[in-house]
This record gives sequence, C-alpha cells and structure tokens, in this order.
Amino acid sequence: LWTVTGNMSYARYFHTASLLVNGHVLVAGGCGSSGYLNSAELYDPSTGIWTVTGNMNDARYFHTASMLANGQVLVAGGYDNGIYLNSAELYNPSIGVWTVTGNMNYTRYRHTASVLTNRQVLVAGGSYVGNVFLNSTELYDPSTGIWTLTGYLNYARVLHTSSLLTNGMVVVVGGRHIAGVDTNTVELYDPSAGIWTDTISMSYNRSLFTASVLTNGNVLAVGGPLAGNSSELFEL
Repeated sequence: LWTVTGNMSYARYFHTASLLVNGHVLVAGGCGSSGYLNSAELYDPSTGIWTVTGNMNDARYFHTASMLANGQVLVAGGYDNGIYLNSAELYNPSIGVWTVTGNMNYTRYRHTASVLTNRQVLVAGGSYVGNVFLNSTELYDPSTGIWTLTGYLNYARVLHTSSLLTNGMVVVVGGRHIAGVDTNTVELYDPSAGIWTDTISMSYNRSLFTASVLTNGNVLAVGGPLAGNSSELFEL
C-alpha cells in the first residue's frame, strides 16, 4: 500500500537520498524547473514533513551521496550547467551545514560510490568533459579528507551499479562503456590489493538498472533499457 505524504519544497530529479542515523532522510541537489539545484531538505517520518536545510556549496546532479561512519554524508562530483565537478562536500546533520572537503582527482558524474569496510569511500567510473567515459577509480579517506587514486577498471563505464559484498569486495556491474552501448561486463575490486578483476558477465546488457544485495549475500540485478523485465542473480 502506497500513501501520499508531504511534498518537498523543491521539485527535483537526478538527486540523491540518504537515510541518516536519526531516521530522517536527506535529499540533495538534482535538477528542477529553476535549473540545477544546490538545495537540500530533510524528511521527518514521524510528521511526514520536509524541512529545508543548509544549501550545498555547489549545485549538482548525477552526483553520489555516501553515509559515513561518523554520521556525516559525503557528496561527490556531478554536473552543474555545463561544468563537470570534482568537488566534494560533507553534510553535518547536527548543525545542518555543508563543508567543503578535498577534491577528487578527476571531474566525474554518473559514477558510483561505495563505502568500504575500512570506512573509506570508493568512487568508480563516470564521465567528464566531452562525455569521455572514465575507467579511473579513487578512494576518499574521511580521516584526512584526501582522495587517492586506486586501480583502474578494465572497462570505462557510466550508469553502472556498485555493491559492497559480504566479503568486503565491491562488484561493479554493467553500465555503458561507450556512448549508447550497454554492457554486461562485471568486475570485482579487492580493497586489500587495490585491483579490479573481471568476473563472469551478466546474461543481459544493462544500464540505468538497479542492483540490490540480498540477505544471503547474492546481488540481484533488475531491468534496464535493453533488458526489459528480466532479472538475474550474482552469486559469490
């Protein structure tokens, strides 16, 4: 059963949503009728009401948002009215303020971000100026605010998914590896070695799809423009 709840203060799409430790939901950025947004707002499940909170320093969409172990939210990259971003910033829920942190080594949007078991954040792929697709990946260390390059993907890709597995590795799935061409390739990142390794491909080429880690540790991939109503499981 779906029930209508409160409206956001701003219409938006290609934004991010993060569940905070206090149970509120933070939405940030995106694009709306007024253009690219730097606004952010909080949803309170106990009242069903959205409240505007601090603005980001940069308007952005197609960025990523990651919940850190300290309860802050890291947003990274994105796109703002012709500008590809390498900037990153942190949201502090206790004061409702965004603070600039270290820049990524590459501008990127349509990338993915995964919080590793060592609390670092891994960003992978995406695209930048001229719609060039990236195979670079980098790590954010919350203790220093610094991004460090790590191993390169075997395939540049955008509009893919990344999932943290129960063994601490990250699986990157599908996406587009050249403009307009979806892929079924899959790669595993080993944080202890900083290396990406090809693994078995999906049955279908997929981009703009979803991937969910199930309670048994398998990953469920669903949908995509070329994959129709299909779904498939990745097993460790």
